Amino acid sequence: MNIHEYQARELLAKFDVATPRGEVAFSPDEAERIARALGTNRLVVKAQIHAGGRGKGTFTNGFQGGVHVCKTSNQVRDIAEKMIGKTLVTHQTGTGGRLVSKVLVGEGVEIQRELYFAILLDRATSAPVVVASTRGGVDIETVAAQNPEEIVREAIHPSFGLQPFQTRKLSRKLGFNSLEMRPACKLMSRLYHLFIKCDCSLVEINPLVVTKGGDVFALDAKINFDDNALWRHPEILAMRDTAEEDPREVEASKSNLNYIGLDGSIACMVNGAGLAMATMDIIHHYGGSPANFLDVGGGANENQVTEAFKILTANPGVKAIFVNIFGGIMKCDVIAQGIVNAAKSVALNVPLIVRLEGTNVEAGKALLSKSGLKMQTSSDLAEAARMAVEAAKAA
Repeated sequence: MNIHEYQARELLAKFDVATPRGEVAFSPDEAERIARALGTNRLVVKAQIHAGGRGKGTFTNGFQGGVHVCKTSNQVRDIAEKMIGKTLVTHQTGTGGRLVSKVLVGEGVEIQRELYFAILLDRATSAPVVVASTRGGVDIETVAAQNPEEIVREAIHPSFGLQPFQTRKLSRKLGFNSLEMRPACKLMSRLYHLFIKCDCSLVEINPLVVTKGGDVFALDAKINFDDNALWRHPEILAMRDTAEEDPREVEASKSNLNYIGLDGSIACMVNGAGLAMATMDIIHHYGGSPANFLDVGGGANENQVTEAFKILTANPGVKAIFVNIFGGIMKCDVIAQGIVNAAKSVALNVPLIVRLEGTNVEAGKALLSKSGLKMQTSSDLAEAARMAVEAAKAA
């Protein structure tokens, strides 16, 4: 789950991480009021969407940039009026862009240096790792590709956590002087505390700034969470903004389905993430394009299968549906009954290709055979994938 920058700042403040003052505004009038209350002539207005590259983005009304520096509350109001209710397009949003419904109005700071600092889960070691760089304020992927020597990595032992000697070592490598060392180490330790206590998968500060006065601030934060741990954090789950998510993914999450929308024409319903990835790969191999990733999991029931079909058929770009089930814990007859139920409750007007193997496969095939549904079946994955690609191209 992702959250907005203003929500990330609220979490940073809760864990005593130094960050500039600011509040979220949902209207130009509210933005002006917040700017007046801040009592400074260094102000910044930032569009709040779940995407990076806002500063270089363009609104569909022609207004340039989702981040603006202002000197007066009147300027803040004018900028907010040009942002709120408008669509912002960045390199991460795609051509459709994202609707801006709120802005962050904050206190600006006089920046002397910009750095990058992140704590994330290293999948290779199953442990947290710090990734940092003196090149802040830019895409870290670009720095890693063009100047890998400027990336600093520090592995964290999961039992001991981020130790003081490690924060001092990181501070030296990032060029903090003797006066900046203490606040920098303090900020790093508290960010790690936030990472662990909130079950985060990523805490990214870009940029981490040193001001001309020697203060160290987390200027912009991106925080992601482990979805499997959100039941422990109802206060964080309440921050979820479904308006920023694909409506199909929102509907899928209500039925505990793992769904990611794509741009292809072949809808896929598979059990198991590994098999789902293999299914997408073999569709590509035969010249097709998947319309989604959908893992119904190992214990899906008939209702979940029916809901999955509703989500798949709601996509107007779908030309064929490919169901690929290998039953272990999942029983093929349960999937088959779900397919039959779904076909009765939704208007199935695209070709359906089904491949069933595993537990209760014969019972599943018998249910499909007796249903009277128009479909193609195969026990061979490659053959079924070819059927799906050919059906989509012929549609």
